[in-house]
Amino acid sequence: MKFMSDFDLDLFVLGAGSGGVRAARIAAGHGAKVAIAEEFRTGGTCVIRGCVPKKIMVLASRFHDAFDDAAGYGWTLSTKPQFSWPALIAAKDKEIGRLSALYRQNLERSGVTQYQSRAVLEDAHTVKLLADGKTLRAKNILIATGGHPVIPHIPGAELAISSNEAFDLKELPKRILIVGGGYIALEFACLFHRLGSEVTLIHRGEKILRGFDEDLRDELMLAMAGEGITLKMNNTVAKIEEAPKGCRKVHYISGDDDEFDVVFFATGRAPNTSGIGLDNAGVTLKENGAVKVDDKSCTNVGHIFAVGDVTDRVNLTPVAIREGHALADTLFGNNAWTPDHSLVATAVFSTPELGAIGMTEQDAREKLIPVDIYRAKFRSLKHTMTRRQERTFMKLVVESKTDKVLGVHIMGEDAGEIIQLAAVAIGMGATKKDFDRTVAVHPTAAEELVTMREKVNVPNPGGAI
Repeated sequence: MKFMSDFDLDLFVLGAGSGGVRAARIAAGHGAKVAIAEEFRTGGTCVIRGCVPKKIMVLASRFHDAFDDAAGYGWTLSTKPQFSWPALIAAKDKEIGRLSALYRQNLERSGVTQYQSRAVLEDAHTVKLLADGKTLRAKNILIATGGHPVIPHIPGAELAISSNEAFDLKELPKRILIVGGGYIALEFACLFHRLGSEVTLIHRGEKILRGFDEDLRDELMLAMAGEGITLKMNNTVAKIEEAPKGCRKVHYISGDDDEFDVVFFATGRAPNTSGIGLDNAGVTLKENGAVKVDDKSCTNVGHIFAVGDVTDRVNLTPVAIREGHALADTLFGNNAWTPDHSLVATAVFSTPELGAIGMTEQDAREKLIPVDIYRAKFRSLKHTMTRRQERTFMKLVVESKTDKVLGVHIMGEDAGEIIQLAAVAIGMGATKKDFDRTVAVHPTAAEELVTMREKVNVPNPGGAI
């Protein structure tokens, strides 16, 4: 099927991350002539310096617990386990290289032309490749350039690192300060702690993980503090100075100070929209620099689209993939559809892990929806045999009138795996009775989701119980 008319291409994609690659491959599969440009490495943030290397490092860190827990099951290690940071980084780099190559191979097999270059819009249909100055005319253009970590403008900020550099540190820091209270900050705090660093997490808010259920936020803070991570809430960094032996002296807004080997800011990300010619094409941006799009991922310029973190909608890799797929199907596959951003499951790969889908209890009460709350907190069977005091926590938010399960919130081992299937049930509109009549798989932690029977007696909007 041929789509192209007076253009070189049916679709040009700026950025070969998860969303851009999916859109390019699906569009090419529908018969469109597609090209994609990437100035760094194919795979984008998730594959190269995000989800995948982060999860690899998380898994590496959890062996610390596994070796310790083994004694409770009769295992005796003849020598103390030794960890090598350089070996982990080398293994991580090898896997990332393999995945990046696989992305390139899949694009090639799909018939997508690939350019290793920064691409800039010269006008609404013309793209210039800065590597060689070549210009291409595209009927449709997709902006999928993702985002980048932001370090606050404070004195000494140049002495700190972001998540980009954290994946490639030459050695494991003995003392590390992590600034932030979101996914990235918590995941790195937990993994560095288990790999052997002395970790301090500082956050300007009272609690971590804004937007998550309050119980989940509280439980994770208790777990992290109980494992030995120092938490400094309602505080942040005012200034960083060089200290002897390559250390960093950190001055807090509270007035005190401390020294660390590494200061790591995980305080947010910004969309990559600067310097790619969006103004030349007349594309409208939001106040924060993100590309403004409608529910079909279309900008104010009818043939220019944007997906993924560059739009600052739901900044998760699977969401970017669905946005890219939907766009390609809509433009070239005679199958118009839009992703649903209203019900997206998520996981935080801290240790213990979090999984969440749907409304929090606070969401429901703010919307004056009467709800029944079910909670369970227990020590899993695994840890009845170990010295670890880790607890699993599960919570259901159920609409009182309809019995519909509005939200599921989990903390514990494999929470991310469990929440994936819980998301299927929630997406289908499952009720508490549906959960109750499901036979439990025993002995598992997940069985608590279908065996919780007692409501937590908490006040509902308007004073009803």
